[in-house]
Amino acid sequence: PRPKWAPHHAGVKRSFKLMVPAIFGSSAAQINVLLGGIIASLLPVGSISYLYFSDRLMEFPLGIFGIALGTVTLPYLSRLWANEDKKTFSQTLDWSLKLALLISVPAAIGLFVLAEPLVVTLFFGGLFDEHAVRMTALSLRAYAVGLVGFSLVKILAPAYFAREDTKTPVRIALVALFVNLVLSVSLAWYLSSRGFAGPHAGLAAATSFAAVVNAILLYRGLRKERILRHSSGWLVLLGRCAAACFVMHIALLQFYRPLEWWVTASFGGRVVWLAVMVCVGAGAYFVSLLALGTRVSQFRLRAD
Repeated sequence: PRPKWAPHHAGVKRSFKLMVPAIFGSSAAQINVLLGGIIASLLPVGSISYLYFSDRLMEFPLGIFGIALGTVTLPYLSRLWANEDKKTFSQTLDWSLKLALLISVPAAIGLFVLAEPLVVTLFFGGLFDEHAVRMTALSLRAYAVGLVGFSLVKILAPAYFAREDTKTPVRIALVALFVNLVLSVSLAWYLSSRGFAGPHAGLAAATSFAAVVNAILLYRGLRKERILRHSSGWLVLLGRCAAACFVMHIALLQFYRPLEWWVTASFGGRVVWLAVMVCVGAGAYFVSLLALGTRVSQFRLRAD
């Protein structure tokens, strides 16, 4: 095929019409983070950097799984909707949500518990002193609370895009944006007035809460339109996930060391001990799931 310049072609116009609101609807979390950075410029020196570094760590599990899963499922969901296979469409969405929860929940707990070890190992040194570690870890924990919401948005929004409904995610994103703005200003003012050492954490908490609101509204819309129907076994899966996360948390606490140890240890020692903790936590989580009866075969997508 030879490229042909045809900006007025009906297909090109249709693509742009769908693309513009989709870009905004799928980027609500990033816009909220940007908004938080603007407000952080009015807070004590270093607040923008603390939010930036903690956001990078939060984006790692989100990008490596949540965004990847949403990107992979979008074309498949689009094809299913075009073929009017609504049953498989719902099954695929249900399957994606199960995988997202199984990964994002322990990842969020891991980020929360290992916030200081992660920040020390990756960033400590030079101008990035112990105070910067504490402040960055504070906002990382606030971001970790919303990791599940961030991940679910990446799964639920494509369910609207696949049906060429790009307006609904935009409306919901605007609601989340308003919630984030109100909470960011309120928490930043309240924490600053109380003399809290890290008021920037309020901005991260506001962004996380807005992501959860975004995910809930997207989920509610799909359920209301009967687009998403859950398969059996959800309560059992949630119970197993909660139990496995509890075991993982206990295992991580057995290997946890105070911040004073991390800042005095060598770089090699930090890397080795952090790797041990990550492996122990992941191992405890997945072994617990297996012991509770969860099997890989249970998450194979089967279309009738």
